[in-house]
Formats: sequence, structure tokens, C-alpha cells
Amino acid sequence: MNITGRLTKDAEVRTLSNSRQVVNFSVAVNESYRNKKGEKVEQTTFFECAYWISAKVAGILTKGALVELAGRVSARAWKGNDGELRAGLNFTTSQITLHAGGQKSETAKSASKEQKTLLETKPLIGRDDVPF
Repeated sequence: MNITGRLTKDAEVRTLSNSRQVVNFSVAVNESYRNKKGEKVEQTTFFECAYWISAKVAGILTKGALVELAGRVSARAWKGNDGELRAGLNFTTSQITLHAGGQKSETAKSASKEQKTLLETKPLIGRDDVPF
């Protein structure tokens, strides 16, 4: 599945107990359509994303960046602190293409051509690279 949207905040790198690193970020996908009355309706879907292949890309995944992601989607449900049921969408991405930069942070300004190329290449995932 492919989605295209904007990052809602800068990406974060987490290191797990087994020393594996994952890049976490959130993407908003906007969609608009006209309902039966002819009124324009805007709808935004949020995806919590994970990228397991290389933590190096986190430096150029900044708030507002327009990205195209390829991967798989899954749903999650939980009970909030207030006792209400909640639901959300996860997206585990295996390919990231940066279409437009986000906020001009120092990290994003110094992103090298090598990092941008890394985003646009389709990685090969070996048996040892699978996160589960």
C-alpha cells in the first residue's frame, strides 16, 4: 500500500532492548470530496509510522515534510485513561520518498545527498532484518 502525506512532527529514533533501532513518525493524509449536497468535505487520516531499516533517515524527516510511503497498514484499539475506547492506524514502511522538505531545522539543512538517496531506494530486507 502507498500513502502520501505530511509529517505532523519531527521523526524520533527509539532504541529497543535488543539494540535494534526504529524511526517513529506520524503522517497526516488529507482527502477532500463533495458530498451529495455538493458541499466540499475535508477529511484527515493520521498514521503512526515505523521505519526499521535505517535510523539515518530521521534527520531529514521533519515536521511538514511531504513524503510518499510504501508498506503495510494495521489497525490498533485501546482503552484510554478516561475509559473510552480509542482506535488508530499504524503504517510500517519499507520505502520512503521525500517530495518536499519540512521545517528548516539545522539537521534538515545539513542532510547530505547520500541521505536523500537512501530514502528513494527500495531496500532489500533479509531474514535478519525483519523486526519480529
